[in-house]
Amino acid sequence: METFEWNWKTSDGLQMYSKGWAPKGKPKAAICLVHGHGEHIGRYEHVAAALTEKGYAMLGFDLRGHGKSAGPRGHTPSYDALMDDITAFFDQIEARYPGLPRFSYGHSLGGNLVLNYALRRKPALRGVIATGPWLKLAFEPPASKVSLGKMMNKILPGFTQSSGLETAALSHDPAVVKAYENDPLVHEKITARLFVSTYDSGLWALEHAAEFPLPLLLMHGTADRLTSAEASRQFGEAGGKQVTLKLWDGWYHEIHNEPEKAQVFKVMTDWLDAHS
Repeated sequence: METFEWNWKTSDGLQMYSKGWAPKGKPKAAICLVHGHGEHIGRYEHVAAALTEKGYAMLGFDLRGHGKSAGPRGHTPSYDALMDDITAFFDQIEARYPGLPRFSYGHSLGGNLVLNYALRRKPALRGVIATGPWLKLAFEPPASKVSLGKMMNKILPGFTQSSGLETAALSHDPAVVKAYENDPLVHEKITARLFVSTYDSGLWALEHAAEFPLPLLLMHGTADRLTSAEASRQFGEAGGKQVTLKLWDGWYHEIHNEPEKAQVFKVMTDWLDAHS
C-alpha cells in the first residue's frame, strides 16, 4: 500500500490536510472518505488497508475545524462550505486519477454529508457508502438545547459547546475507545452553526430519500447510541431498489472499528466490485 499526503486551500483560504492510500498498480476506483464529527482521517488507516488490498484507492481530508486542517474547532461558516470543500476535493481526485470511477464514503457526520452531497450536488459518482450516518441522533436532544442552538446560530454561529460524546458507545473494542480518548487530534467541540446545519440537513435528507440519485450502500449498527439506526432503516426503505441496507445486529456506532470489522470490509468491497 502506497500512502501520500498533501495540503490544499479552500475557496475561503483555509489550509486543509489530506492523505491518500493506493494499491500497487492502477486502482479499480477512487473512494473519497469523509470522516465523522470530532475525529480525523488518520483513524481510517485500517479501512484503507482493507480497501487497497482489494485494489481500491482511498483518499480523504480532515474536515475544516478538524484534525490537521485549519479553522475553528468543530465549526463551519455554512453547510454549503462543507459541500464546496467536498467538491474541491473531488476535483483533486480527478486530477490525480483522471477518468477513474469514483465513490464517496462517509461515516456519522460524514454520512450526513455524503448523502446530502449526492442529493444536492448530483455528482458524477458510481455510488455512495454511508455508515452510521447522522440523519437523526439516537436520542432526542433536549428541546431547550435545540432552541438555544438555533438562537445562537442566528446571533453567534461560532458559539461552541461540548458534544458530550459517549466514547464507550463507539465500539465494543476497549482498545478503540482508549485510543480515541487519548488521540490528541480528536475533539468534542461543536458550534451552533455546525450542529444546527447538520441536524436540519439530516432531516432534509430523510425527507428526500426517495430522490436519491445513486447506488447506495447504507450500513448501521442496531445498538448505536449516537446516531439513529431507525433513521437509516427509514432512508433505506424510502430510497428503493438502488439502496443496499445492511443493519448489523447489536453493533455500536463505528462498525468499521468493531471486533468483527472484517465482515464490514467484505460487504464494502463486494459492493464496490459490483458497482465499479
